[in-house]
Amino acid sequence: QVQLVESGGGLVQAGGSLRLSCAASGRTLSSYDMGWFRQAPGKEREFVAAISWSGGRTYYADSVKGRFTISRDNAKKTVYLQMNSLKPEDTAVYYCAARVGGVFTAYRAYDYWGQGTQVTVSS
Repeated sequence: QVQLVESGGGLVQAGGSLRLSCAASGRTLSSYDMGWFRQAPGKEREFVAAISWSGGRTYYADSVKGRFTISRDNAKKTVYLQMNSLKPEDTAVYYCAARVGGVFTAYRAYDYWGQGTQVTVSS
């Protein structure tokens, strides 16, 4: 099993940047494909970005492509989400998630979740 803890959220003005971190403990992080998801009030959890276990493949939702970058450091057991040019519509709780056996964009495909970190973008 793996335990995930997100950090780095906060309040930022539109156009600003934040970097989220997801620290893993337990089983080695390189065993897992990782994803970032977000959930705004009253909305379903949605895919943001994902990265393969080696970091060789990355995937993004169209809404964040060109603004967000997912990366990982398996030695530090940490996955990152660099968010630039933030918009008010990016406001949500952001979650990292882990699974074994391939990258998926569907949140139901992921087995392990962190507790989430709030990102609020003011206009």
